[in-house]
Amino acid sequence: QVQLVESGGGLVQAGGSLRLSCAASAFTFNSYAMAWFRQAPGKEREFVAAINWSRSTTDYAVSVKGRFTISRDNAKSTLNLQMNSLKSDDTAVYYCNAVTGTSSGWAPKYSIWGQGTQVTVSS
Repeated sequence: QVQLVESGGGLVQAGGSLRLSCAASAFTFNSYAMAWFRQAPGKEREFVAAINWSRSTTDYAVSVKGRFTISRDNAKSTLNLQMNSLKSDDTAVYYCNAVTGTSSGWAPKYSIWGQGTQVTVSS
């Protein structure tokens, strides 16, 4: 079973920072790599960042690399996303999910997503 609960979103000014958190089951954290996705109004959900279980590998979308940092605490089954230098284009609902690597990128493991957390960046 999986439980995905995102939190930490809010309204921030461009250039500001925000830290998102994702709580998941111990089973999920101990079994899979984890990732953040986001979906802006009128757009498809897109990949943001991923991290494997041992924290030895991280991957970022080009649009956020250098500004966002993904991390995880396996003992607490918590996934985090430190977001700096936020831009208006970062405005979206952010979701977390377990992922598996494929030839075309990271694929969500669970079809049932959490509520997500809204991030709104004002100009």
